[in-house]
Amino acid sequence: MISVCQCRLYQRGAGGSCRAEIRIKTSISQSPGARQTAVMPQLYKLAWMCLVLAVPLVQASVLAEEGLLKDDTIANLLEEADGDLAPKKPNILFNAHFSANPDEGCYLDPENDDCLQHCHYNSSAKTFIVIHGWTMSGLFENWLHKLVGALQLREQHANVIVVDWMSLAHQLYPDAVNHTKLVGKETAILIDWLQEKGNLSLQNVHLIGYSLGAHVAGFAGNYVTGTLGRITGLDPAGPMFEDVEAHKRLSPDDAEFVDVLHTYTRAALGVSIGIKMPIGHIDIYPNGGDYQPGCGLTKTDVIGAIAYGNIGDAVKCEHERSVHLFVDSLINKDKESFAFQCTDSNRFKKGICLSCRKNRCNAIGYNAKKSTSKRNSKMYLKTRAHMPYKVYHYQLKMHIFNYLKEQETSEPTFSIILAGTMNDSIPLSLTVPEQIGYNFTNTFLVYSEDDVGDLLAIKLKWEGTKQSWFSIWSSSYWFQSKGEKKELHIRRIRVKSGETQQKFTFCLKDMHESRISPGGELVFEKCKDGWEVKSRKR
Repeated sequence: MISVCQCRLYQRGAGGSCRAEIRIKTSISQSPGARQTAVMPQLYKLAWMCLVLAVPLVQASVLAEEGLLKDDTIANLLEEADGDLAPKKPNILFNAHFSANPDEGCYLDPENDDCLQHCHYNSSAKTFIVIHGWTMSGLFENWLHKLVGALQLREQHANVIVVDWMSLAHQLYPDAVNHTKLVGKETAILIDWLQEKGNLSLQNVHLIGYSLGAHVAGFAGNYVTGTLGRITGLDPAGPMFEDVEAHKRLSPDDAEFVDVLHTYTRAALGVSIGIKMPIGHIDIYPNGGDYQPGCGLTKTDVIGAIAYGNIGDAVKCEHERSVHLFVDSLINKDKESFAFQCTDSNRFKKGICLSCRKNRCNAIGYNAKKSTSKRNSKMYLKTRAHMPYKVYHYQLKMHIFNYLKEQETSEPTFSIILAGTMNDSIPLSLTVPEQIGYNFTNTFLVYSEDDVGDLLAIKLKWEGTKQSWFSIWSSSYWFQSKGEKKELHIRRIRVKSGETQQKFTFCLKDMHESRISPGGELVFEKCKDGWEVKSRKR
């Protein structure tokens, strides 16, 4: 039988002592940290609604004053209290050999130095500490195994420690929130012990917290002796943390580098599962941070999803997308996704923000780099629906001429095909966030899921029914309704690649034919590297 050393952590007594013991575990015993990993989908269908019921839409302090919160909920967490935070029997475990096999596991104990040797702790390697969040099922979810496995694959000599606080997280949401400070403090004690006994360098420490676990990581960074190297927050929990003071949640003060992925910031029934506000040095909002492709939840079907009982699956998909984006950055090194700094999502959707100057772009996930700017950076990107999530961003600038002043001003619907040295893209819609400006230069954001290589040509199409000569004649002359004729002119397109930062100018293949109408097409060929910039008048 396989035996594994388990170093168990017990409550500190009034005098500060801690009782620790080493148990020899055989294959017939059950590890406290080992649990089934199967997820119970039916519970996720209730998770979102339960969270809404558990978190009323008023400040926790007001609820506490009205007696609507128990003494051991968030009201206490938000108080400035220096008293003993530990419950009677904290059950927090630090598994240094986390795996799907229940017979494998080694639990570090700050009160037992022998655990470092038994668990084969590598003091010269990086140390990753992964922290799960609130749970409805009380079981480890599949994402945790995927993340740990990806870390072990990418950094084969690193220490990967899982903070198991399942017994405290598998409670009503306000109660689980109230335990985050305790779990963070115990994690800080572990790190301080590793510094003292394991020669750990804090520069080599990277905490990765999902949902509620992100705030646990923040508390750990606040309590630890020294400054942690990095904390990554994967869609940090929003309820009861939105708009609170920095020391009561994850913040840039908790590590030298704090990066955050926001994937579910949309409020439904007044609650946003993931925190909306920027809380790191860089805060990345994939797809705007609200609707993630492939999750089956759009702006129009939230209530429908609730009615049909599949809201839990969609919520889990969007909230958990942050983890899978991080895993993707670990295992698909050759398909690195980049985000671009922008003031808000709407400006990004207009294609305005694709610059990498002065640290305005960054890789996401594991490959993110600390910015030299002291200000917070909000960044955005588009992604695919499935791994690998990388797409290729392009900014398009088109000056659209309207010579028929009396024609209808209804918005035209354009699509383009990018022709490159490797292949051609599928038709890509030119999304208009607001309104097209006529006799004005318009900027669009387009993105391709496929790498087309170096751009060679662009085919622009005005979607709609092509006008026949008879329809134009009949509408213009028989019915005397010239306003129904639609015609625009476009002479060139300027393109900038977000990933390569290269700029190109594409000119009409037929310089004498710039007119386009519904159902018509124009072909543009690359005519110049870079953009022609007019000198500014002084």
